Amino acid sequence: MKEILCIICPNGCRLRAEEKGGELKVAGNRCSRGIDFARAEIISPMRSVTTTVRTVFPDIPVLPVRTGGEIPKGKILELMQFLGGVTVKEPLGIGETAAENILGLGINMIVTSNILKELSS
Repeated sequence: MKEILCIICPNGCRLRAEEKGGELKVAGNRCSRGIDFARAEIISPMRSVTTTVRTVFPDIPVLPVRTGGEIPKGKILELMQFLGGVTVKEPLGIGETAAENILGLGINMIVTSNILKELSS
């Protein structure tokens, strides 16, 4: 049996997932989304990542970014190592791409602040 804290809604249910006879049984959920979350968490856990990347601008040395979608949980460390080598060299704003197709996953790193745009205007 695996215990999982559901992060889908504000309830924060403590789920208990167990495979019986080739079928996943989930208990402890207060809504139906908990069952789907537990299934996904057991089969292929995915996460969104929010972090910063370096810039060439002395007044703004780092820029906040996030993944444009979810990535496999097991790839987070590799992603962080990759982003350590990313440097933004132009004044990007909210929604613009700081790094394309990260780790070959088809997901981009998206800028979440206009601070560089504001600096350059």
